[in-house]
Amino acid sequence: MKTALRIMLLAGLGLYSSLASAQDLPWRHANSLTGEPKYAAGFKHYDYVNPDAPKGGTLNQVAVGSFDTLNPYVVQGVAAAGLANFGGGRLYDTLMDQSMDQSSTSYGMIAEAMQFPDDFSWVKFRLNPKAAWHDKTPITVEDVIWSFETLKKQSPLYNRYYADVVKAEKTGDNEVTFTFDKSGNRELPNIMGDLVVLPKHWWQGKDKNGKQRDISRSTLEIPLGSGAYKIASVNPGKSIIWQRAEDYWGKDQPTQVGRNNFDQVKYEYFLNNDATWEAFKKGGIYDFRLENIAQRWKEQYNFPAVERGDVIKASFPFHAAGRMQGAFLNTRKAKFQDVRVREALNWVFDFESMNRLLFFNQYKRIESYFAGIDLASSGLPSPEELKILETVRGEVPEAVFTKPYKLPVFDTPQSMRTNLRHAIDLFAQAGWVVKDGKLTNDKGEVFTLEFLTNNPNEERVVNPYINNLRRVGINASLRVVDDAQYQARVNDFDYDIITTVVAQSQSPGNEQREMWSTQSADLKGSKNYAGIKNPAIDKLIDRVVYAKDHDELVAATRALDRVLLWNYYTVPQWYSDTINVAYWNKFGLPDKQPDYAGIDPFSWWVKPKP
Repeated sequence: MKTALRIMLLAGLGLYSSLASAQDLPWRHANSLTGEPKYAAGFKHYDYVNPDAPKGGTLNQVAVGSFDTLNPYVVQGVAAAGLANFGGGRLYDTLMDQSMDQSSTSYGMIAEAMQFPDDFSWVKFRLNPKAAWHDKTPITVEDVIWSFETLKKQSPLYNRYYADVVKAEKTGDNEVTFTFDKSGNRELPNIMGDLVVLPKHWWQGKDKNGKQRDISRSTLEIPLGSGAYKIASVNPGKSIIWQRAEDYWGKDQPTQVGRNNFDQVKYEYFLNNDATWEAFKKGGIYDFRLENIAQRWKEQYNFPAVERGDVIKASFPFHAAGRMQGAFLNTRKAKFQDVRVREALNWVFDFESMNRLLFFNQYKRIESYFAGIDLASSGLPSPEELKILETVRGEVPEAVFTKPYKLPVFDTPQSMRTNLRHAIDLFAQAGWVVKDGKLTNDKGEVFTLEFLTNNPNEERVVNPYINNLRRVGINASLRVVDDAQYQARVNDFDYDIITTVVAQSQSPGNEQREMWSTQSADLKGSKNYAGIKNPAIDKLIDRVVYAKDHDELVAATRALDRVLLWNYYTVPQWYSDTINVAYWNKFGLPDKQPDYAGIDPFSWWVKPKP
């Protein structure tokens, strides 16, 4: 058959793309959604690491609360430090390794190369023949397929993240192909590389007592892994010690050279954040600390170890992620379903006084779900954004089209009175009026508001807001619970308001479904903390997911951002574009840290004793 005719027939049958995959498409050592990968094929290591960094010593770290499982891929329980509910944590490798040095870029790990067509309808991975579990068993295509099917079935996070992936199949001796339900999802080949690979033979085997293991349940049995570290010992709820795997299969992989230098990583658990601060000052328990309390950074790093030079303070620029940090309103509850109520709650929040009195003016106000990166919307919509927003006109607040989104400002004594009066007017429009000093509806119900947290330190920043809420007649309070109870209540959406951070990548896509979509609103354990069920937002998420190029992605993301903002699902708080770090002077550091991630502690090493 002549080639042209053969291609026409195959195309008519929908098979030409598959033929091209086998014959014509290049294998890629890396993939980036924001441009060309920084490092070419055959690179030796990241340019910020010290490839000759000495191995040895212990990194002492802390965690708050407790833990009751070594299986992070179930909704039940709290996983131990070093494990991750998405990705591999310290224990497992993923198909590809997300770059520390460039946004939305991944390099080969368990998969040495990847391949996908121009329409992004599938992706194929070729496994690295060196990849192996800690028991020396090779990592196989069967492990990959089983991991994908298992995690998608039992994990709400993986279920939403890979919602468009309909099939995983073995398509070669060392090759696995994932087929998507639609073409055009340019992010999906990349994020398939984030898939953590779990040992099928171990999870389907029996424990030392002859009991069948069950990956759908919590366990304190130390799992078999594949990563740079193994779990050496566990004291349930109190500590976990990780041991560097001397025979780690991936130690010479380019993304691992010069990293994972500590022989041990030890996490000790403390009751609360105040106790971890005291542990840090004491030394020998907590070696480096990311400091996110502005007042402490300014006023309390004056203890003797700092003055002696035994503790070093450093700040690093951070551009890796956008973020929405805010008080998320649970719209599953009737009292939050009126957008005027949600807007009114924003008019009561006084950021400027808090920034001045509590934060030493170190923070910037968040006015975007993508604060800190170029994807944040501002001003009026661009022509490109308007084209997208027109597809949901009538389903979104009209202000999206006509007004720049701006939060109220408390910069004068008069502004306090004006803003609170406006909040009271909005509440009245929604059927809540002040009677005898209490905000009350026509049923005689008083508006109550409970902030839920597992962090006692949150009282300091929540109380000023609570005081203002009480001034407009709201019976507001803060409830502090332990980690386990907090996680259980969040998983069950049993709260009025929680304060949390939703991080955003430079190339958003499928994860937006888990954060804001109707499908995830009632999915236990999802990150749709506000319980958003909005068809217009669902449509805009699809525009982000199926953006044809980076310019369209930017426009679609900003359009989504605007609609989320004007629906007032959260009371935005603040952010900083630097990372503040204090560490005991036991470490050697590379000459620089990664520009994108800001800091990579696993590129540090313990200085050898003289």
